[in-house]
Amino acid sequence: MQEFAYPVLTVLVFFPLLAAVGLFFLRGDNTIRMYTLGVSIVELALSFPLFAGFKLESAAFQFVERMDWVKQWGVEYYLGTDGISFLMVVLTIAVLPLCVLCSWTYIQTRVKEFHFCLLFMTAACVGVFTALDLVLFYVFWEAMLVPMYLLIAVWGGPEKRYASLKFFLYTLAGSALLLVAIVAFRIVGGTFAIPELMEHNFAFNFQFWAFLALALAFAIKVPMFPFHTWLPAAHVQAPTAGSVILASVLLKMGTYGFLRFNLPLTPAASEYFAPFMIAISIAGILYGGIVALGQNDIKKVIAYSSVGHMGFVTLGIFLFNQRGLEGALFQMLNHGITTGGLFMMIGTVYERSHSRELDDNLGLGKYMPAYMFFWGLFALSSFGFPGTNSFVGEILVFVGAFEQNPWIGALMVPGAMVAAAYMLRVSLKLAWGRPTSWKEWPDLNLREWTYLVIPAVFVLYIGLAPGLCFKVMDASLLKLEKDVKEGAKIVAMEKEKPAEVALNSLKGIIK
Repeated sequence: MQEFAYPVLTVLVFFPLLAAVGLFFLRGDNTIRMYTLGVSIVELALSFPLFAGFKLESAAFQFVERMDWVKQWGVEYYLGTDGISFLMVVLTIAVLPLCVLCSWTYIQTRVKEFHFCLLFMTAACVGVFTALDLVLFYVFWEAMLVPMYLLIAVWGGPEKRYASLKFFLYTLAGSALLLVAIVAFRIVGGTFAIPELMEHNFAFNFQFWAFLALALAFAIKVPMFPFHTWLPAAHVQAPTAGSVILASVLLKMGTYGFLRFNLPLTPAASEYFAPFMIAISIAGILYGGIVALGQNDIKKVIAYSSVGHMGFVTLGIFLFNQRGLEGALFQMLNHGITTGGLFMMIGTVYERSHSRELDDNLGLGKYMPAYMFFWGLFALSSFGFPGTNSFVGEILVFVGAFEQNPWIGALMVPGAMVAAAYMLRVSLKLAWGRPTSWKEWPDLNLREWTYLVIPAVFVLYIGLAPGLCFKVMDASLLKLEKDVKEGAKIVAMEKEKPAEVALNSLKGIIK
């Protein structure tokens, strides 16, 4: 536990929410934009104690805040962070000013409401990554749904109603399963406190059903194949900032859920289902890459690439070895940086061409060289070119896969090759394609340079010097790996088949 003169995590959660209320007292679109940008910078400054006080060698939860909330039900206001959630909190806070900057001229209607949604979303996401009480986690998880729905439904493209409704229904279905699991853990475990539940060795029958409920909820959020169909529609129809938040933060909630809940709370069931989870992860890697290769809408290319990239993350998680877990967490961070950068670049060129079709944006290298420099950097990172951040994560997942089983590693290779193919295809056409007509489009302005330079710096920094990230995550991941293996050994599985588990559980319910 890290003591500070003020509750750091509470401030990070509720400051954006309070600032969002302040928007309603402002007038003028530019005033609202400047105010929200200032709030995002202050939020970054308020996160500095996390960097100053975080103990790299500790696997325990830090900056813990705990007090009764609904005492009669055993619900607590319980916050904390460790090496797994720390990086996600920082990523969430860092994305906010970039979203404000890339929407500066893109959003021209309901500007106040748009920025309210951005601030509300940030508060909910920080809450998700810091909540250590199941009910509190669920409250933040559900709170995120409303502003994201509005971002798509109000400021989205021509098919925004379809995309927003599909996103809402898929996420709501996952939330229902998550709520069932939360109630089950309270009944069987006797508490909503996540750290205390981690110490509990649940019977395998319970783990079997709890894992399924949790895994389906988180698989929809990732989204894993075949629950991915809402993602391309949401990405394509969402405004630029919505796509950035969706790619950088919201998808990570699913994989974070696997790391925070499935592995430590249901270790035996996680081990039991690992072959199936690895199989659909590989299917997602291949499917996402192949479909992305055939797209002409640039945003759809990046949207389907996310399905493949998140497949690497879930694959690394269920390898149950140090390299796989490190690679998964690295890729969660890297995907947020790289894919967020690519979506901002798509928004940048869309403001000039008013089209996301590849054929309408050919030959940008001739009159937008600075733009193509950044696109080339993010594209190289996207398919894991050495020296970029994504290379670190992908190579760790590859090493973990080959350590676990050479066949798993071999099946990943085509996915990596297809990723290079679709990114190079788009990049070559954007840079050297023959435009149908000459267009006097201006190159990047100062604002665009600002929101592209920041992720570009981290693409290179993490790719060339990943040591600090290792120091942040390693203690927590080593403890997670150890707890999962010990928990799986303690719980006597007796090699029960799924049908037998289901039958025994139903008999228990009938009795």
